[in-house]
Amino acid sequence: MHDALALVELGSIARGYRVVDAMVKKSPVTVLEANLVEPGKYLILFAGGVAEVDEAFTEALQVGGAEVLDRLMLPMVHPAILPALAGKLSCQAPDTIGVVETASVSSGLLACDRALKDAFVELAGLRITPGLGGKAYFVVHGSQHDVEAALAAAKGHLEDGQLRQLELIPRPHEDFLAVILRPAPFRLET
Repeated sequence: MHDALALVELGSIARGYRVVDAMVKKSPVTVLEANLVEPGKYLILFAGGVAEVDEAFTEALQVGGAEVLDRLMLPMVHPAILPALAGKLSCQAPDTIGVVETASVSSGLLACDRALKDAFVELAGLRITPGLGGKAYFVVHGSQHDVEAALAAAKGHLEDGQLRQLELIPRPHEDFLAVILRPAPFRLET
């Protein structure tokens, strides 16, 4: 059971390796991804119980030191996020789709978590792949007014410069859905 999700992004690949080793020695967490992201940064994404993730997160920040570029701790993460990271979500004939594109992986995960908790929508997909240049995006679906509420919630929890684009797509065509929801180039195993 993964109640918490955390992310640490570092400016050094070598320090990233050291951080992963130190945090898994400190606390029993599941490392979902530890890999390069563009442009030349190292991202560590991990999950577990709230106390365990908090302990590993604290250790990661301490060992990472000045190389820590970005970080995020999501205790009580929305339950749809981890399956979405593994590419296990989809949607059938949605009324409306909302797409949120963020400038960083951490801001994308935060905005996604808040949109799902603050509005009555479902998560159709979440992408944090290395080929996005360090950006992230997610897709929610539901009735138009609920998707509008989700987009507003996501925007409201992002700081200046973190939001790249919001798009509302009412009554999406089924051929379009096949493109937007196809599997990610790589998948996180949960």
